[in-house]
Amino acid sequence: MAKNLQTKFSTRQYMLSRDFEIYYYNEPASEKVSIHSHDYYEFYFFLEGDVSIWIEGEQYPLKYGDMVLIPPGIKHMAMVHGNEIPYRRFVFWISVEYCNQLMEVSSSYGYLMQNVLVKKKYIFHNDLITFNTIQYRIFQLIEEIKSERFGKEAKVSLCVNDLVLQLNRIVYEQQNPKSEKEEEQNLYQNIIYYIDDHLDEELSLEQLAGQFFVSKYHIAHIFKEQMGLSVHQYILKKRMQASKAAILGETSITDVYTMFGFKDYSSFYRAFKKEFGVSPKEYKEVHGVVQKG
Repeated sequence: MAKNLQTKFSTRQYMLSRDFEIYYYNEPASEKVSIHSHDYYEFYFFLEGDVSIWIEGEQYPLKYGDMVLIPPGIKHMAMVHGNEIPYRRFVFWISVEYCNQLMEVSSSYGYLMQNVLVKKKYIFHNDLITFNTIQYRIFQLIEEIKSERFGKEAKVSLCVNDLVLQLNRIVYEQQNPKSEKEEEQNLYQNIIYYIDDHLDEELSLEQLAGQFFVSKYHIAHIFKEQMGLSVHQYILKKRMQASKAAILGETSITDVYTMFGFKDYSSFYRAFKKEFGVSPKEYKEVHGVVQKG
């Protein structure tokens, strides 16, 4: 968890942004916040610490992976019982107006909020795999907010909507358990998304098994069953497609093969020619955009 994604803690309990704010706190609990409420929704994701949360007169102990949703007007307070270990959590604030806009697109965006308002059940426990998917989306959102990349505002909006929808989906599926086959399909889809987003990083069966907290044999089985390819074959094909697109851009062939995990040009050359029937240089000469003088 990169330190540059952390936020210095503030006792401020109101939004500066109109739509949403998100924070990653990781520090000894020194400054306390008294009982309060908001006029927006607060999502609280617990990572570490000797902490419980007080909500409307009830105290709830917290464990790693717990998600707390506090609706507008609900009095609450985090209760820190010791400072021996860091107090780590994500805090995500989102306005009622923004939630209503999402629900106009699809009622699926509001399942969780309506569930909490009706049932007054504020705490949701998550297993390691589920919470890992939540963390991935949160860090993706924070990284994008802190970036200066082209299309930042559009990407941030997509990340927020994706996070909100994923949280709704998680709670819906907790309350409406899926079959083993559906669980495998969900794991398969998450692996696909992860690979597509990390083509420029080290990817192996062992690394994916550690990322998703399942055995590499289980991943290999469901991948072969769903795709008809091994994980290695799928990664190679995706990297070839990405390499082909990069070659047609302004990226040099040398930069392309190092960018997508090939140790030397000869292995990249062989893989590219096997996939497309021509060498990288030949492909660029035939399909590349001719520069006008």
